[in-house]
Amino acid sequence: MNYPSGIKHTNNSNISKDIKYDNRGMTLENEINSANEYYRLMDKAYIYKKPTPIKIVKTDYPSRDKAVIKEAYFTVPSTTDYNGIYKGYYIDFEAKETKSKTSFSLNNIHPHQIEHLKNISRHKGIGFLIVRFTTLNKTYLLLINDLLEFLNTSERKSIPIDFFDKKGYIIKDSLKPTIDYLKVIDKVMEGNNGK
Repeated sequence: MNYPSGIKHTNNSNISKDIKYDNRGMTLENEINSANEYYRLMDKAYIYKKPTPIKIVKTDYPSRDKAVIKEAYFTVPSTTDYNGIYKGYYIDFEAKETKSKTSFSLNNIHPHQIEHLKNISRHKGIGFLIVRFTTLNKTYLLLINDLLEFLNTSERKSIPIDFFDKKGYIIKDSLKPTIDYLKVIDKVMEGNNGK
């Protein structure tokens, strides 16, 4: 085909083969961090990612502004990823991703994290997991009490996706923020099971 100005059409059908589609979307953690920043800017909630507790053993100081940590180790097991305050309630949760289409492996969450969330709930805070099934592009919020119910009634080493469908809350994609998990927390606080 001849285009105006003498531009010739070239066949670009092979170009798309070279394009890499890895990391097209933000990771779950990045989306949650962005949502938390949005909540703070809108003065809606104050929820932060917890730093991992480490003990620095060895550093190198080539200059004052260029210190390098050479050796460090975890001092205590980390509890969960995020905590903060929303509408007078303490919020505490762990965020996980899985590529599985059928289940979420319990190896992804540690016993001390479950115990921590259990204690949060016992003291009237809101403890939960956010689990994204990346291959299915589905993100769920699962309250700690529902997780404990599963652990107390099942011998399985993974939580099947139908349990998330039954007991969890789907977090729908939105524009601002992209993962508006506080919409689900509002439903939980209202006692609404509109999953």
